[in-house]
Amino acid sequence: MSKTLVATPDPESGKKGPKSSSKLRDGVMKRGTTWYYVIRVKDRETGESKPKWVGGFATEDDAKAARDEARVKARRGEYVDRNVITVGEYLDEWIEAHAVEIKPKTLKDYRDIINRYVKPHIGGQKLQAVRPATITKLYRDLMAGGGKNGRKLSARTIDYVHAVLRKAFRDAVEIDQVLPSNPVERAKRPRRTPTEPGTVWNPEQLRAFLAIARRHRLFAFFHLAAYTGARRGELLNLRWSSVDLEACEITITGSVAFIDGERIEGTTKTGRSRVVSIDAGTVAVLKEHRRKQAADKLLAGKEWRGSNGHVFTTGWGDPIHPDTVSSLMPTLIKSHNAPKDGPKPVEPLPRARLHDLRHIHATTLLLAGVPVHVVAARLGHVDPSITLRVYAHVIRAAEASAAEIFAKAMGE
Repeated sequence: MSKTLVATPDPESGKKGPKSSSKLRDGVMKRGTTWYYVIRVKDRETGESKPKWVGGFATEDDAKAARDEARVKARRGEYVDRNVITVGEYLDEWIEAHAVEIKPKTLKDYRDIINRYVKPHIGGQKLQAVRPATITKLYRDLMAGGGKNGRKLSARTIDYVHAVLRKAFRDAVEIDQVLPSNPVERAKRPRRTPTEPGTVWNPEQLRAFLAIARRHRLFAFFHLAAYTGARRGELLNLRWSSVDLEACEITITGSVAFIDGERIEGTTKTGRSRVVSIDAGTVAVLKEHRRKQAADKLLAGKEWRGSNGHVFTTGWGDPIHPDTVSSLMPTLIKSHNAPKDGPKPVEPLPRARLHDLRHIHATTLLLAGVPVHVVAARLGHVDPSITLRVYAHVIRAAEASAAEIFAKAMGE
């Protein structure tokens, strides 16, 4: 993956090095407007000592400081050969090398982050010239105006950029061995103000939403999303073969996404399947939904296209596009808040996203005293610590009454 620095014979030393415009003094010399240093490094395979020229330093002091650091690493056997590959070139090769082991949706997200936020800013810089300050400045620049039309980026987006760069530069150190250490690990990210999940309706508001959603043919989808906390892609991937109405449970086995117009089915976010219990009311909703789907199939006849047994389909049996249910959510909220027939509700529903149904499910359970590890299992979090972090504000609210509960149990 690495590219080597092209060197020319130095007229004074006879060794491979840059053409000089000044004399070599203590391993440092100037060529044109930049400074170089040279050290001798043992080849790991042959054991032969060879000169290594490194250039591109703005001042003599910079070259000397880098020379001293390189000499120490060379004595320890930790020296990494200077390389002229740029950040953009390395990231392009890195993402291609990992394409086979990254989920398609994640791969697309990585590429978008690299092409949109990283390469325009530091893509042309030498990979080995990147320092923690380089990455810190990148984050500051993105926060100030790295979005579309120069809009500010959120700290959350910066976190995504940081996560991708940390992975890539870690591989540059550990796998490709073109860096001695990971500068991203020591970069300073913008301070984040702790934020709670999206809008969390109370049970009464959720009931109002589901009442208006009941009029739509996809009511069962919204009901199941609210009553299980499952992700959008997980529910749209659900098959009837994974629904056990007798045992009152569904098995989440995978997820679905659309990438560049193509439907892609894969594993869940964690790569694991999980069993989620459902209540009697949800069983009744699914039975009614299955009956209506059977009626759709009978009406479509030979035109029915639902051969894969998806729980949620169009009237012709095609799988539902993820954007369909996401865009339907605000439409249903608007139908409740501004009905075409009848008076407006006393309490309009606050704006909420489809994913917020997942937050409502988790929050309601936690406030009701359901153990965190149980909620984590229902949500498909690989570790309860994730649930603790995401819903820390809810857990703190529940803990506030813990002292009174204990005192009451003691009869005080």
